[in-house]
Amino acid sequence: MKIAVLGIGQMGYLLGRRLCEAGHTVHAWNRTRLKADQLAPFGATIHAEATDAVRTADIVICLLENGPAVNEVLFVGQVAQALKAEALVIDFSSIQPSEARDHAARLSALGISHLDAPMSGGTLGAEQGTLAIMVGGKPAAFSRAEAIFQVFGRATHVGPHGAGQLAKLANQMIVGITIGAVAEALLLCEKGGAKMAKVKEAISGGFADSRILQVHGQRMVERDFAPYGRMSIQHNDLRNALATAKEIGFDAPVTEMFEKLYRDGIEHGLGDLDQSALFVELASRNGINGVKDLL
Repeated sequence: MKIAVLGIGQMGYLLGRRLCEAGHTVHAWNRTRLKADQLAPFGATIHAEATDAVRTADIVICLLENGPAVNEVLFVGQVAQALKAEALVIDFSSIQPSEARDHAARLSALGISHLDAPMSGGTLGAEQGTLAIMVGGKPAAFSRAEAIFQVFGRATHVGPHGAGQLAKLANQMIVGITIGAVAEALLLCEKGGAKMAKVKEAISGGFADSRILQVHGQRMVERDFAPYGRMSIQHNDLRNALATAKEIGFDAPVTEMFEKLYRDGIEHGLGDLDQSALFVELASRNGINGVKDLL
């Protein structure tokens, strides 16, 4: 298939590369062209304008920073008008469900299909093709996109437009809150005199075990906060969750607390680190010295 990829950040590069390696014809665009140029060695055609990248595409993939950025590219930037009839837009960006529903309605008025398909698994999942993809939209559009989803990982159709974004918010609430629980628990043990690595080993396999404990907990033990999934992105997801909760009249006090913790960490200079760097914010609050010196 002819596929346009709009937004070549870390994830856009990895997914674009996988599409090229799977034999698809890929057209790529990024606001900063240098990032898109990384896909040229894999056979992608690089475009200076997003409208040129999508003109012949059967499927357009968006991997943009947030809802306003998607709106800017699709509608202000005239990409929607440049699409051929019956093209399919798959928005992998993490945005608010209400934004996804609005984009779907506006594209539908132009005869364009839409799926909101946020992902979980980060850059490691993108590299290995093991992403979990949560998809909202019409079943027929989902069926049409399944071959593309299989290149990236496992996709689940969870409901109508916006439902994929709701599922991603649920995912990010669980991830962000659990990272905080793991960090706080391990720091309690360290301050009390136990060895963090041994505590993690001891509770592995019990009810407290999780992928968060194994992956992010290990990063905390090793003080490795290289940005696999940035603090700033996790915070943005929690903000989107709270905005959606307010919209539908849902009280989310636990998410509110963690949104503030991540926000404080960003204000203290941790925004570009991995989301597991919430550990650093909590260590600082508890007077545990030396953690920031390792950053």
